[in-house]
Amino acid sequence: MSTGPLRLEQYDTVLFNSNINPHGIPDSVRKVILDNIDSINKYPDVYYGNLKTAVSEYAHAPLNNIVMGNGSSDLLRLFAALIMPKKSLLLVPCSTEYEKVLSAYGSELIYYELPEENEFNFDVMDLLTKLDSSIDMIVISNPNNPTSKKISRDDIEILTDACKKLGIFLLVDEMYIEFIDNYEEYTSIPLTERFDNLAVMRAVSKFFAVPGLRFNYAIMNNPELMSLIDATTTKNNISTLSAIAAIEMFNDRKYIEESRSTIHTERSLVFLAMSTCKTIKLYQPDANFMLCKLLKEDLTASAVADYCNLRGIVIRKCDNIRGLGNKYIRFCFMNPKQNDLMVNTILEIV
Repeated sequence: MSTGPLRLEQYDTVLFNSNINPHGIPDSVRKVILDNIDSINKYPDVYYGNLKTAVSEYAHAPLNNIVMGNGSSDLLRLFAALIMPKKSLLLVPCSTEYEKVLSAYGSELIYYELPEENEFNFDVMDLLTKLDSSIDMIVISNPNNPTSKKISRDDIEILTDACKKLGIFLLVDEMYIEFIDNYEEYTSIPLTERFDNLAVMRAVSKFFAVPGLRFNYAIMNNPELMSLIDATTTKNNISTLSAIAAIEMFNDRKYIEESRSTIHTERSLVFLAMSTCKTIKLYQPDANFMLCKLLKEDLTASAVADYCNLRGIVIRKCDNIRGLGNKYIRFCFMNPKQNDLMVNTILEIV
């Protein structure tokens, strides 16, 4: 019997590979877009003053230190173009987009492997022994994607200081940081007040569940690079509706608090529910997703992904991620009923 109709008729497809907030688009964003649909007859930069103010208040950063872009890849390309690194270092495993963008700008890539035997946790002192002045740029994510491991601000500060002395520019991607508990204690944005070789990127696509709005921002305290950005980038590259929606979402405290509470609870419940299984290794997650290693010799990530797909569960197989392979899967946390189905389905096959 064909399994295609079974999935379509009995199950709704849930994208556990997307790492998007299960609360979905904030109601406040839906309303403000509908109420301001006529604003698209104006050039968007009319709204940028209010947008930068909203970012400044949300991220606790000076207005003059804000760089805006229309997606994470957009800002990553911007920084690659600004720095033009001949050699870049990546902590792996990491997002495949980092390799793609830096390679496109002709950068030689070197890799620092986060040790699996240490649960992929970051050891800043060990990394420092691998640095030298031939490296122009380091890109790291905090929390890491796909390991879901956070890095302390103290460790980022130690790394930034070492990079400063060696002439290395450090780019910290905080796409998922709002999902971790007490994230204000972990964000590197306060460090930009002291270091001009540090930029911190943030996005709204995952936490606010609005990837289609194509808006993200970075915080950097480097007047020279800011002048180059001002001279070379498009002045109105953020759409009118994206600007209006972002202003609204940054002020939606109810959505923000409910989202963080949901992820905290579901992260704990999913980890607990799967932790008794002896044929899968869980890596303690800090963000809104979890990495797992399959321990059965004859079971691959592709097989698990295919099995889950029959139930409408789309997970991330990590066979194309450097530092992982065909024994690793990743999935995010959705609403309780969806998580129950996902957990039960995975445990059926592992």
